[in-house]
Amino acid sequence: MTQSSAPKNRESLPAGVWGVVATPFQGSTLDVDLDSLAELVEHYESIGTTGLTVLGVFGEAAALTAGERRDVLETVVESTSLPLVVGITALATRPAIQEVIAAQEAAGARLAAVMVQASSAASETLIAHLDAIHRATGARVVLQDYPLASGVTINTPALISVVNACDYVVAVKAEAPPTSVAIAELSAAVDVSVFGGLGGQGLLDELLAGAAGAMTGFSYPEALISCIRAWQEEGYEAAHRELLPFLPLINFEQQAKVALAIRKECLRERGLIKDSGVRAPAAGFPGSLRPGMGTHLREAARALDAAKTTAGSF
Repeated sequence: MTQSSAPKNRESLPAGVWGVVATPFQGSTLDVDLDSLAELVEHYESIGTTGLTVLGVFGEAAALTAGERRDVLETVVESTSLPLVVGITALATRPAIQEVIAAQEAAGARLAAVMVQASSAASETLIAHLDAIHRATGARVVLQDYPLASGVTINTPALISVVNACDYVVAVKAEAPPTSVAIAELSAAVDVSVFGGLGGQGLLDELLAGAAGAMTGFSYPEALISCIRAWQEEGYEAAHRELLPFLPLINFEQQAKVALAIRKECLRERGLIKDSGVRAPAAGFPGSLRPGMGTHLREAARALDAAKTTAGSF
């Protein structure tokens, strides 16, 4: 299929914020903390998140056993009524199929889609990979372009041809910088939602480029939700106003190599999880960043308190 022959009126993932859920660990053993996980996803639901993305890269899915991944999914299903996108860690087809089947068994009807990495730069190879997964499982797919995690760089025209050839793809998560350029090209050429990620760093520009919202994690997801609601209801100026007080913390959280540890420590400081440990090979939280983190968290807390006094916020 050509870029101009996108399937029309196909199913598409709803716009908004799909919160990427961290997997909390506890103690020196770093066992999965299912109680903290339940509290975290209940918070996401209480603030109006569109859905949840579970077992993504920032959920440390690659560091979990198959049994732990099942426990995580079952806990999320039991703790909220939100629709779920479940990340698939495997890049090869057969193990990816097994992960999809396990996700279907654990999540049942709550599974809105599975998130599959763009595992090849060649569109024909990627289409064959996705087709095999869909034939074996019937799953709807969010196609994630995240070369930092996958090690695969696919150009945007090839990505467009893949989406247009695969009518079971219900969204694209575009995380190959510059994201706003890719999102502008994708949203003009495909008939499904395109989401930004990367902690919301480029969210305003991504919305201007045609993004349907954000599929990402941030320790103050309330800000992402408020920004996108403002964008939908009033446009750029309102969205900018809602997000601006949180941009220093968004930037702080997205520091290379330690972003996961920073975000989990911020979640712990907010009381949303009990411990902030990460599993190897992820790097731990650098103590030297604690004073700066405290400053950013205080500013974000003040902004959230101010927003709560404004009618219609959060």
